[in-house]
Amino acid sequence: MDVICHGIDLVDCERLAGMVERHGGRFLDRVFTAAEQAYCCRFQKQAERLAGRFAVKEAVMKLLGTGWQNGIAWTDIEVRNDASGRPELTLRGRVAELADEMGIEQVSISITHTKDLAIASAIALGVKR
Repeated sequence: MDVICHGIDLVDCERLAGMVERHGGRFLDRVFTAAEQAYCCRFQKQAERLAGRFAVKEAVMKLLGTGWQNGIAWTDIEVRNDASGRPELTLRGRVAELADEMGIEQVSISITHTKDLAIASAIALGVKR
């Protein structure tokens, strides 16, 4: 497989926590899937985990090069963890269609965070067209 493109994003954890505080469930439901919310809410430092997933979603949009338009939903991009804790990505809807059009077969992601910042990297792999 070839590396097709790469995206990266940095999120301020306090800013994201403020969004959750101001907009509550409306914001959470618009941006995160039920599974993402359930995972993040299990931890004492929920904002760090939410910020990491938010950063992944932004990094994926950067590698697609489309922005949040034309039928793309935040929840079309879902981060889950495998049994060992490694984050994995599921693409749905218009995001999956765009990835397919670009020849993307897999997106490898990495997330890290501190109490202040979360960063995510997304590398699209597939056959260059």
